[in-house]
Amino acid sequence: MPHLDRRRLLQLGSILLASSLTGVSLGAAGRGQSRPNILWLVSEDNCPLIGAYGDPLARTPTLDRLAQEGILYRHVYANAPVCAPSRFGILTGVRAESCAPANHMRAQAKLPDVLKTYPQYLREAGYYCSNNAKTDYNCDVDPAAIWDDSSDRAHWRKRPQGMPFMAVFNYETTHESRIFLSRKGAVKPADIRVPTYLPDTPAIRRDFASYYNLMERLDGQIAERLAELEEDGLAEDTIVFYYSDNGGVLPRSKRYCYEEGLRCALIVRVPPKWAHLAEVRPGSQVDTPVTFIDLAPTVLALAGVPAPPQMQGAALFGVPAVKAQRYAFGMRNRMDERYDFVRTVSDTRYRYIRNYMSHRVGGQYQAFAWVAEGYRDWLRLFQEGKLSPQQAVFFQERPFEELYDLALDRDEVVNLASSPQHRDRLEELRAALDRHLLEINDNGFIPEGSELEGYLNSRRPGAYPLERIMQVAARAAQRDPAALKALLADLDDPHDVVRFWAASGLLMLRDQAEPARQRLLRTLREDLPQTRIVAAEALVHLQETEGPIALLAEYLEAGHPKPLRLQAINALTYCGDAARQALPAIEANAEDDDDDVRNACRYLAQVLEGSFDPDEPVFEVTRFLRQRLVDAIKARLI
Repeated sequence: MPHLDRRRLLQLGSILLASSLTGVSLGAAGRGQSRPNILWLVSEDNCPLIGAYGDPLARTPTLDRLAQEGILYRHVYANAPVCAPSRFGILTGVRAESCAPANHMRAQAKLPDVLKTYPQYLREAGYYCSNNAKTDYNCDVDPAAIWDDSSDRAHWRKRPQGMPFMAVFNYETTHESRIFLSRKGAVKPADIRVPTYLPDTPAIRRDFASYYNLMERLDGQIAERLAELEEDGLAEDTIVFYYSDNGGVLPRSKRYCYEEGLRCALIVRVPPKWAHLAEVRPGSQVDTPVTFIDLAPTVLALAGVPAPPQMQGAALFGVPAVKAQRYAFGMRNRMDERYDFVRTVSDTRYRYIRNYMSHRVGGQYQAFAWVAEGYRDWLRLFQEGKLSPQQAVFFQERPFEELYDLALDRDEVVNLASSPQHRDRLEELRAALDRHLLEINDNGFIPEGSELEGYLNSRRPGAYPLERIMQVAARAAQRDPAALKALLADLDDPHDVVRFWAASGLLMLRDQAEPARQRLLRTLREDLPQTRIVAAEALVHLQETEGPIALLAEYLEAGHPKPLRLQAINALTYCGDAARQALPAIEANAEDDDDDVRNACRYLAQVLEGSFDPDEPVFEVTRFLRQRLVDAIKARLI
C-alpha cells in the first residue's frame, strides 16, 4: 500500500464519514460530487432591507428569487453589532466575549490552539477553501495559514479538479463608509419612513435612500456571482448562503444592541441533490431565532465533519438535525475609541437589554461613525435643544435594563422594564441572559488589557469567579445609593475584577459616593491601572482633581499599552472642565499613529478648546481613503 500522510488519511476518513452521513455512494463520484460545495455571499453592515423580508422600498430581485428557491430565516442576528467581533464568532464558532479581547472592536485576541477555525476543519476534510477577501477576524490568526487562498483573486475556479470547495465572497458595497457620499437611484429621500428615534432631516433621509440604492447595487453583484456558478455547471452541487455580517448602518444601528444593529439577513439555497441534508423545504421561512455563531457548525455538518465541543452554536441543518433555539444573544463592548458594555437577548417578540456602563450616554461620539451626515444632524439638533424626548434619549445616560415589545414598538422607544404587566417577561429574559453569560464564560467583565483576558486564562480554576463578579457589576450599574456600603466592602475584595467593578459602582454614584473619598484615594495609589483610572474619574466628580487628572494624563503617554491610554482618554472625556489640566497631554496625542487614540484626543481637545463643531468630522476621511487604496494595492501584489 503506498504511503499516505496524516492529512490525506484525514481527508479519506472524512469522505467516508460524509458518504455515510449523506447516503451518497463513493461510487457515484464519477456522476457528481459526494459532498456539497458551499458558497457564502456576505454583504456588510446591513439589516434585511430586502423585498423577500417584506421591505416595500427594496429593489432586490436576485435575493428575492434566492429566497423563493431556498430557505429564508426571518429572525437572524449577528452576535455583535459590528464586524470584527462578529467575524471572530463566525470564523471560530466561539463567541468573541468568550475569548477577550476579541469582544472589543479592533482588538487582537490570542487564538489558542484549542480553538481551530472552520476552514481548517474543512481543509483537513478535503475541501478547497477560499476567501475573497476580507478577514478582519479580531485575533492573531494568519489568514494565509487557514485558507487555501485569501485574496481579492480567490475563487473556487482555482481549486484542483473534482475537489469540493468552500468559497467566501465578501461585498463591501454596503459598508458604512459608502453612505458618506450620497448614492442616487430608484429610492428617493421622500420615500423614506424616518424612525421615531431620529429627527426628520434631509441628511437622514439621504442616508436612508442612499443605503437602499446601495442594496440594489449589491443585489446585482450577487446575481453576477450566481451566474458564474451556473456557467461552471456547479449550481446543483452547491449550497449557497447569503447573509450580512452585522446590522446597520444608519444612525443607532451598527454598533448598538437594538434590532437595527443586530438583525441581519440569512437566505440558504439547497439544491434538490442535497435536499436530504435540510429538513426545511425550498421556499420556506423559519421563524425561530438564529445567530451567526451557528454558521461554523452548520457548514461542518454539511461537509460531514463533527463540530468540536468548543463551538458554542448549533447546526441549522445537516445530519444530525438540531433542535430549534429559543433565544438569540448579543453583545457590545469597546467600539473603536469608546468603551461600553451591553448584553442583550431576544425571543423575537421582546428584546431585553442590560447596560453595565449605565453612566455613559448611549450616543457617545465616535469619529468614524460621525462622518455620516445623519449622525452629525442628530448631534447638532440635540445640542440646539430641538429634539423630541424620544430622539434626545440617545444622548443621555441609560437605565440598567431596557425591555421592548418588537411587535408593537418596532423602533424600540418605549422601555417596558418597569411595567408591571411585563414583569414575568422581564424576569424570564433576565434569567436567560444570566444563564447565558455563565455558560459561555463571558470575559466582558474583565477590563481590557488585564492579564486575565483570554479563552484559557479566564478558565483556570478559581481565576475568574464570574457569578460573584456579575453580582458586583449589576450592583454597580444599578446606581443605587443604598449599595454604597456593599461597594466599599467590594473594594477590599482580593480579586482584581471585583475591585474594578466596585470602583466603577462608586464612579456611577457620582457625588453620592462622598463617604468613599478616602478609600478611592487609596485605590488611586495602590490598585491595578484599570481600577486606578476608574477611581481617578470618580474622584474628579467628588471635586478631587489635581492628583486624579495628573494620573489620567500620565496614562496617555505613548509608552503605555493602548487599552490604558484609551481608558484614560475616555475618563478625561467625562471629567468636564477639570480635564483642561490635561490638555497638553491630550493635544500631544491628537496626532498619534493609532486611529482610536488620535480620534478620541482630537475630539476632546476640540471640546475643551470650544472649537468642536458637529458638522465638521473629527475623523480624517482622506487618511482613511488613502489607506484603503494602499490596502487594495497590497492585496493585488500579494
